[in-house]
Amino acid sequence: MSVMVDDDLWSAVGDPTRRRMLDLLLSEGIGTATSLSEHLPVTRQAVTKHLVVLDRVGLVHGTAAGREKQFRVDERQLARAVAQLADVGATWDRRLQRIKRIAETIQRAGTNSNSNSKSDQTEKKREKGTGR
Repeated sequence: MSVMVDDDLWSAVGDPTRRRMLDLLLSEGIGTATSLSEHLPVTRQAVTKHLVVLDRVGLVHGTAAGREKQFRVDERQLARAVAQLADVGATWDRRLQRIKRIAETIQRAGTNSNSNSKSDQTEKKREKGTGR
């Protein structure tokens, strides 16, 4: 099965701070910009901007809780991202296997032609030596 890769989703997940935020939200179940910033080397405002990106691609959803928003990971969207990653990984595994087979075929062909050249030279020496 080939899963369509969502470039916006992978752009969002490509940032290490956002990945760490997802880890925190998954382990805690819920978090705010303030609570997340306490565990990250960035400001609360930076965390808020990262949450906007994650929310835009659907990886997290915020719910108003007083003056702040509480964010949770959307597990369906995360599962979709994992499926995409697995599909991309499988595709690259198949490509690398094809490259390996081609390289091995080229190597065998080169080895065979070298051994043929050597056996041809040996045969020519034998012919000269026996007077054929």
